[in-house]
Amino acid sequence: MTDGPLADGGTPRPPSAKTPWWATLPPNVRGAAWLIVASAVYSLQALIVKTLGQRLDPFEVAFFRCLFGLLAVIPFLAGTRGYTISGNPWLHVLRSVVGVSGMFCGFYAITHLPLATATAISFTKPLFLIVLAVLFLGEVVRWRRWTATVVGFLGVLIVLRPGSQVFSFAMIIALLGSFFIADVTVLVKKLSQTDRNVTILFYFGVITTLVSAVPAIFVWQTPTGFEWPLLILVGVTAALGQYFSLRSFRIAETTVVMPFDYTRLLFAGLFGYLFFAEVPDGWTLIGCAILIASTLYIAQREMRIGATTSGGPGGS
Repeated sequence: MTDGPLADGGTPRPPSAKTPWWATLPPNVRGAAWLIVASAVYSLQALIVKTLGQRLDPFEVAFFRCLFGLLAVIPFLAGTRGYTISGNPWLHVLRSVVGVSGMFCGFYAITHLPLATATAISFTKPLFLIVLAVLFLGEVVRWRRWTATVVGFLGVLIVLRPGSQVFSFAMIIALLGSFFIADVTVLVKKLSQTDRNVTILFYFGVITTLVSAVPAIFVWQTPTGFEWPLLILVGVTAALGQYFSLRSFRIAETTVVMPFDYTRLLFAGLFGYLFFAEVPDGWTLIGCAILIASTLYIAQREMRIGATTSGGPGGS
């Protein structure tokens, strides 16, 4: 079973005795399915983190996430000696520190907020990316995307509702975490110009494990027999989620499959209801709808601009 390009450039092959039914589906259908699976896996990770957070501090959970993530990368280092040496070690340090800070914030938010709310706030990353792309990548953003960005942040305000009883410190931490992850996206974009993926993953695993160990020591509680497999699963689900996402975007058109990433909200809402009796209110749902609409519009504009760049200027 493979998800590589089809022999005729994208048209599914006719079914045969040797062709799995999965391979006969159009690439975009398979890509959407992979992204839905990735969304379910990421939501499962959030459920596990929230479960562990009932007793363990998010700093300690994040440490084990980094440690087991590093252990998962090590087998891929075989035969890649020269590739693990980077010419930008300090950029790796910056990326790792910012990345683990975003992880701390995300785990704290998941532990202290309803799963659906924490997931919704995490979707603000594209909004922050617009601002960061202008400030640090020199990209030109015109009025349509700026308008969509402002509308998206209005949706965030509806979810947060500052001054109301639902507003909490954890919401600010969640928003800060999304900002950190947007920063990481910019830094990885720079690192990928000079370093291979295995190099980036290796440096991230080593540095974040060391950095996260420091705060974890001060809040340390020895995991119980039940918590150990859950901690391992946090690292496993993180790796699987990335794998399934990459597989999706490799075989399908980004603009087609991107909306399926929002199934994370459905899974998060379902898990929150089943395991923690969490029910999002109407204002949260309205804010989520506005946020999703704005980020989808931004994604479509990004892809449209990318497709027309070779033909001349025209970003918006």
